[in-house]
Amino acid sequence: MIVTETKVRVYYQDTDKMGVVYYGNYARYYEIGRTEMIRDLGFTYKQMEELGILLPARSLNINYHKSAYYDDLLTVRTIVETIPQVKFLIKTEIYNEKGDLINSGEVVLVFFSAITNKPVAAPKFFTDEMIKMFNLHPNSSVPKQ
Repeated sequence: MIVTETKVRVYYQDTDKMGVVYYGNYARYYEIGRTEMIRDLGFTYKQMEELGILLPARSLNINYHKSAYYDDLLTVRTIVETIPQVKFLIKTEIYNEKGDLINSGEVVLVFFSAITNKPVAAPKFFTDEMIKMFNLHPNSSVPKQ
């Protein structure tokens, strides 16, 4: 399993008139978390795109548990439990400063060829790095999705 954490500050622009995070912004927080997780693997979305690999979202499921508010410092926990093949399932949990789980969900991305505009297998260089990260945690297995 790979677990990364990214801190995100709630800015005024993220909130509604009541100072509560607008529900649509959670998808952006999820993206910030997974972008940083991919960076932790040694890659960037930009590099993947330069290699002709795109990662569009196929589905998004979000569960709202508690509200987040203006100026909160949130912890976005990004979790990958399986090595991707074509689909890439990423779970996300968001915690407030008290450690309360305020939001959870998952997104399924698909590895896509920019040339053929069709789904493709996850690049070997990417899955190799993921396997290394899984192997850093002795209690993890390296299941295939």
